[in-house]
Amino acid sequence: MISVRPPIRLDTTDMARLLNEIVEAGGTTARTRAVLPSDIEDLMDRDPARSAWHVALDDTEKVVGFQWIEPSANLPPEAAEISTFVQIGRTGLGIGSALFAATRVAAKGLGYAWINANIRADNEGGLIYYQSRGFESYGKIENYTMDNGQVVDKDLKRYSL
Repeated sequence: MISVRPPIRLDTTDMARLLNEIVEAGGTTARTRAVLPSDIEDLMDRDPARSAWHVALDDTEKVVGFQWIEPSANLPPEAAEISTFVQIGRTGLGIGSALFAATRVAAKGLGYAWINANIRADNEGGLIYYQSRGFESYGKIENYTMDNGQVVDKDLKRYSL
């Protein structure tokens, strides 16, 4: 059984571990560098009045996924940017669905009209996940250069609240 709640500071160690495993595996995130728990804390503190964070926990209270929305300088004020990370080997088990149910409610409560997802075009799992939540394609970013120099295309998808 998966439960979802806002994260606490103690969760940042597990969140960093989970994200670092995804970064190390490569191919699904534009992030290319390992993070520390303090990096996750910094992200959480960036704009708390306009952001919403959620963690998914398994039966043992272990963090198996997390998701957040926040404003972006590249978007109008009525739109939030979303990021989603699910533990490798645990995708397709309802973790992302549980996270998005909580995020959708939080986004409405924060007054957002829509949510934006920037997904690497070669991230088949991410594209399927956001499409299955009801996100619709509305654009592309071509030749996006990641921090490690790799160039990828990104699909832009939006979810209207």
